[in-house]
Amino acid sequence: MEFTTGGQLEIRISTADVGKRVSVRRLTAPGSREGRFTDTVGLLDSWEGGVLRITRRTGEIVVIDEATLVAGKVVPAAPARRRGPATSARELQEVAARGWPALETGRLGDWTLRASGGFTARANSALPLGATGMPLSAALDRVREWYHARGLPALVQVATGDPDEDARLDAALAARGWTDERHALIRTAALAPLADTGADTGGVLLSREPDEAWLRAYGRTSASVADAVGVLTGGPSVWFATVPGEEGPAAIGRCVVDGRWAGFAALTVAPDRRRRGLATQVMARLAERALDEGASAAYLQVETGNGGAASLYDGLGFTTHHAYHYRREPQP
Repeated sequence: MEFTTGGQLEIRISTADVGKRVSVRRLTAPGSREGRFTDTVGLLDSWEGGVLRITRRTGEIVVIDEATLVAGKVVPAAPARRRGPATSARELQEVAARGWPALETGRLGDWTLRASGGFTARANSALPLGATGMPLSAALDRVREWYHARGLPALVQVATGDPDEDARLDAALAARGWTDERHALIRTAALAPLADTGADTGGVLLSREPDEAWLRAYGRTSASVADAVGVLTGGPSVWFATVPGEEGPAAIGRCVVDGRWAGFAALTVAPDRRRRGLATQVMARLAERALDEGASAAYLQVETGNGGAASLYDGLGFTTHHAYHYRREPQP
């Protein structure tokens, strides 16, 4: 629905613009047109129940009551400010999927169906990178059948903002009752500066497989340790980092090298060892290893709302490449 507020201020966005980059102005003192205005620019992630969610380039989520809007419009994509090599959202989705590979996959046209016993949404969701060769309703029926046969709920991972067909798919799923969840960002950076932070990496140990202590520190293997290890050790060239501690690892991390790309994940610091630079040490050591193998760019995936991680990655030079989230099948 498009409407105007009177005068020259117009709201020229609607729920059909979910997934696009928008600029909105809202009142910070609702109920008075003389109130102060606040402007927000970013990806319109959702617009449901009278509430807009916009993700800024920094990863900050802004929640806006539509009743406070006084102006809004779709704006062109922001110019890239990444120091790493430019790439499309689709290419980076493919790289990220190879770096966190599912234990079982199926094909539905250009969609990849991924299952790994429920270990992480990334390894247990459909990745739509093109056409299915059939109407969407029929394709979604096939997706649900495939996941239900494996005792899993049907999830579809959807990028926002680029390309336009992803936004159309997201809107179509929303119209069919598929609910959104797990909003996240893919962030990128040049790799060399990560290795050149000045952090002391001498105490960071590298291995090709995670040991029991690493897995305990990671702490996200409740679905199945075997499934988790299968996903974690998959990928072209995988490295696991550990900073030893007195009662288990003080910090851990994972990196997968795939051509020019180094994907970072599972960065975890023990609660009593935080704010001591250990996360930077782990990232630097893994970056050194990735540079040795010929990589030049870094990426990682982080859920929105994780302020601590966002601050760390901002300081290391990461910027947002694109956003994504999951759509879950309607509940009976």
